[in-house]
Order: sequence, then C-alpha cells, then structure tokens
Amino acid sequence: MDQMKGRVWKFGDHVDTDQIIPAERLTSDNTDRLGLFAFGKIRPDFVKTVKAGDIIVAGRNFGCGSSREHAPRALKQAGVSCVVAESFARIFFRNSINVGLLPIECKVDADEGDPIRIQPDEGTIVNESTGKTFKFRQYPPFIKDLIESGGLMAKIREKGRCSR
Repeated sequence: MDQMKGRVWKFGDHVDTDQIIPAERLTSDNTDRLGLFAFGKIRPDFVKTVKAGDIIVAGRNFGCGSSREHAPRALKQAGVSCVVAESFARIFFRNSINVGLLPIECKVDADEGDPIRIQPDEGTIVNESTGKTFKFRQYPPFIKDLIESGGLMAKIREKGRCSR
C-alpha cells in the first residue's frame, strides 16, 4: 500500500454513524454525494475545509451505532484517506474495508491540523509536527488488496464476477 499524508481531523470516543452521516441524508438519490453531508450536524465546516488525503484520528469505538455502509462511504467521498482510531465498532470496521477506506487501530498522539504520515507496509504512523512514531498491526495481503482495489465490490467487478 502506498504511503499516505494528510492533516489530522480530531474526534473523541464513540463517534456514531448518525454523526458521520445524518439519517435524513440517506436517500437513494444521495448515494454518489454522501461526502457532501459528512459530519454535517456536529462539524458543519468539515466538508468545506477537508482536503483530499486528510486523516481522521479518533478515540475508542469509532463508527458505533447503525450498521450502515453509508458512513465510511461518506468519509471516503469527502476525501478522507484513512481513519485511525483506538478502536472501531466491528461493523464500521468491516464496512470500511468493503468500501476501500483504510481503518487503522492505533492510539495516536496528534492535535487537530497536525500533518501525519502513514506507512501501511511498515505499520507506522509519524506525527510530523512532533516527530513521534506510532506502530500498528499490518493487514494481511488479501485485506490490503481489497482496500487498494477500492473495496469488496470493486474487487469483484475487477475479477469480472459482477456486472454492475
């Protein structure tokens, strides 16, 4: 996997899927533009100022709540390249892999706006403001391949088993 660099968007513990993408934005005609509504109720400035490649750094249980695939899809569409959290809700973690958004479990000391660099193949995160390095467990090759392919459905389409 390629190295990622981006600014930190800091969130706390128990950020739920309704905070990531409000339920009223889950209409069928919004599926290609969910990113426009990411964190709309709790951080209205997010979609106006997030830049492609930015990284969310959060506490425990990120993505708890409803089991909707829309939440990681909204983050990816908004330009977020990766979510680093101390822990994830299980279904959000799996949905992230399914849509090709890299979820990394790691406690990272970073402030809002800090530039960080993630080296997935080395299992390291470097806070470029402080110089501190954090280690995380790497994914097996088949998970890396799914994420690099853009997620499960993209991988299936790539293999020619899905006509969508």
